[in-house]
Formats: sequence, structure tokens, C-alpha cells
Amino acid sequence: MIFDIIRQQVEVLRRPLAAVVLSTLPRRSSPLLLLLHWHGFAVDERQRAPPHDSADPWPRVALPSSVLQLNQAWADLAQIDEQILDAAWQQGAWNLVREEHRGCNVVGASVQEALACRQAFGDNPFDPADETQRAVEAPDREAMRDIAARTGYVRWHFRPVADGLWRGAGQDDSLMPDGRRLPPCPVAPKAAVGTRVSRSSYQLGRMDRIVLP
Repeated sequence: MIFDIIRQQVEVLRRPLAAVVLSTLPRRSSPLLLLLHWHGFAVDERQRAPPHDSADPWPRVALPSSVLQLNQAWADLAQIDEQILDAAWQQGAWNLVREEHRGCNVVGASVQEALACRQAFGDNPFDPADETQRAVEAPDREAMRDIAARTGYVRWHFRPVADGLWRGAGQDDSLMPDGRRLPPCPVAPKAAVGTRVSRSSYQLGRMDRIVLP
């Protein structure tokens, strides 16, 4: 399901993907928040047009991320792991990282933890996205962010090769010429840690050749 949604978005926007992030609360059947970070720039139509005799083009800004809410029943994080592993595998990612975070509204939490929590739920002060559109595509985003700040959250992220920027970033002998891999994904989900802070990395890519210095 997640892979199909990513492919649909790529086909609609026709922009290279820089990264894929999936976030949710550690509660069964919580909504999933899918963030697709695009590479590229768009004309900022909110800015005043340059003078007619100006050589400068219209002001441009980085493309805003797509933020989509996915509502589906799930009972265990392994079910989400399977879906995002499948997406990362078929999109040719070298690895998939799963992070389990504590809430940031606790004694001793840093500013970096608070910012990471906001960004995991599409609340990024550096992203000029249209909040009205986000409210339509992810209506529970702000409530999820606030609950995550109190109770913690889980975040997955990967960098796709297919439809992305990373085709020439390294050698991966598991990829087809277009940067994809055929399903099924051979990597099994790992058990969740629970309330502790943890980071798990799923290795997907491989190198079969010997690299000489």
C-alpha cells in the first residue's frame, strides 16, 4: 500500500524524490503520516514580481514536501515494518532506518528532540508548505504531533534510488538498471523496543564485487 502511494505521487508530480519518511504513534491503528521530500524549486507566486527590466527571474523556493495521512488498521509495528520495508526495497534504498523516540515534553529533553518531533509530523519551520493543503491531506497531523510530544513516536526513513537523487551515489549490486528491485523484500521486520529510545537499521543493498583502493 505505501509503495503504491509513493509511486502514484511520483507519477503525478514528476519530481525526483530526496527522502521518504513515515511516522506514527506507538498505539495500534494510529494513523500513519507519510512525508515525501522532493528535490527541486518552484516559482514563489506569493512574492512580488521583479521589475520588467530586471534580469532576475521570479523568486523561487524549494518544493514543499508532500504530507499524506494513511488510515489503516494495524495491531503491531511489524505490520508497518513490512509495508515500509517493501517500499524501501522496491525503491532501491540502500537501507531503511526505524527510530523509536520518547516524548519531547519530558524533563531533560533537548531542543533538537523537540524539533525532530515536529519535523516527523510535517511541522517543519524550514519548509514553506501550504498549511491549508496539509490540513486537507493530513487532518490529524497536529493532534498526532501533540500526542507524540507527550508519549513518543516511531519514525522510518529511507532515501530512494528509483525516482530519486541517489542513482550515482554509490555501488549497489542488488539494483536493476532503473534503480529498482523486484518484490518480495527478503528482509524480515525486527521486534520493537517499546518505550526506550532506539535506532534499528535494515540493510537492503549489497556489493558483490571487490573494490580496490
